[in-house]
Amino acid sequence: MDITVLYFAALRDLARTDQEEWLVSESTSVGALLEQLRQRHPSLRFEGVRCAVNEEFVDTEHVLWQGDVLALIPPVSGG
Repeated sequence: MDITVLYFAALRDLARTDQEEWLVSESTSVGALLEQLRQRHPSLRFEGVRCAVNEEFVDTEHVLWQGDVLALIPPVSGG
């Protein structure tokens, strides 16, 4: 299955891209894909990162489907 991964803010800088396509097997969860992303981009850290699939926030147990778009949104700080 083809999945699009979108990186935002600091994650975009660490991955050195704003998006990439991933081929994953059926029944792949968000958490399993995050582990694959860590292997490709060892500098990525996902603590505090919110995951959204097709513009809806999900947890790491969410199962991905063909054509899904996974957005990785790091915590925002401000003052």
